[in-house]
Amino acid sequence: CRKGGEPAVTSLEILRQLPSLFHYADVEKFTGNANVFLTRAQSKSLVTRIAGGFYLNALREPAPGIEEIACFLRTPSYISCEWALNRHGVLLQAPTVLTVLTLSTSVGPSRNVVSGGVTIEFSRIAPKLFTGFEAKEGYNLATPEKALLDTIYLRKRVPFPDELDFDAIDRKKLARLAEPFPATVKKRLKAIFQ
Repeated sequence: CRKGGEPAVTSLEILRQLPSLFHYADVEKFTGNANVFLTRAQSKSLVTRIAGGFYLNALREPAPGIEEIACFLRTPSYISCEWALNRHGVLLQAPTVLTVLTLSTSVGPSRNVVSGGVTIEFSRIAPKLFTGFEAKEGYNLATPEKALLDTIYLRKRVPFPDELDFDAIDRKKLARLAEPFPATVKKRLKAIFQ
């Protein structure tokens, strides 16, 4: 019992109030000792730790997809590069790395997260280039044009050029989105379509 004779709140009652994806700080609002709560909930498979301070609530259905998890880990953010190109049907090969572009400084290989057999990598992008994405259910996804530009910008090349299908690329939109990118990106882009 709590002070004053109030009944204690159970783990299940707390988890029913938390969303599918939640932060450590969200648990602190319900209990005096979030560490103990989360350790017990994890041992009962009620909660899965995704990364430091980020958790998945197993009581919520349906479970969030990998894209939603990735964008939850860094905000603001959007999914781009090979993963987005594949989602739009431009890249035929299915990638195993999901690239999240963010304004956050918490990026780099040491910040990568592996979830469901997929490596989620985080890359910082300049605010002037943080555009060209669409809101989906629980995450943001780069348009095919922006995903191509981001890939050239970050990778310094176009991966799998012989496996790209440019039918989904709007050339006018691509040219418009390319304007704020460095000249080297525009040069590599031009070479692709020659």
